[in-house]
Amino acid sequence: MKLNVAVLGASRNPERYSYQAVVMLTEAGHRVFPVHPAARPVHGITCYPNLKSIPDPVDTITIYLSEQNSTPLIEEIIACGPRRVILNPGTESAALTGRCEAAGIQILEACTLVMIRTGQF
Repeated sequence: MKLNVAVLGASRNPERYSYQAVVMLTEAGHRVFPVHPAARPVHGITCYPNLKSIPDPVDTITIYLSEQNSTPLIEEIIACGPRRVILNPGTESAALTGRCEAAGIQILEACTLVMIRTGQF
């Protein structure tokens, strides 16, 4: 199944995992929406300054932001209405987890890159 996926904290640096996630998700056939305040294209894909500017429904948000940076975005993440949120290693957040679960959003503490490579995405 091909999904609409927001990559929150997408980077233009090919060495960053968030950039690699954009590439791998695209190669896997998913529709990818990189999200970064600078809103400059990532891997040639339109980047959005925030989740609310994404024009289509989002199934999955994969997060590449520290807890400090994701906490102010909790309400925006919930308002986006994803089915699930993936907290990549180093992005774990008790506040985000609690609020998402209370809103009925599935939380996964997992590595998006590993999930794609192992067919678990």
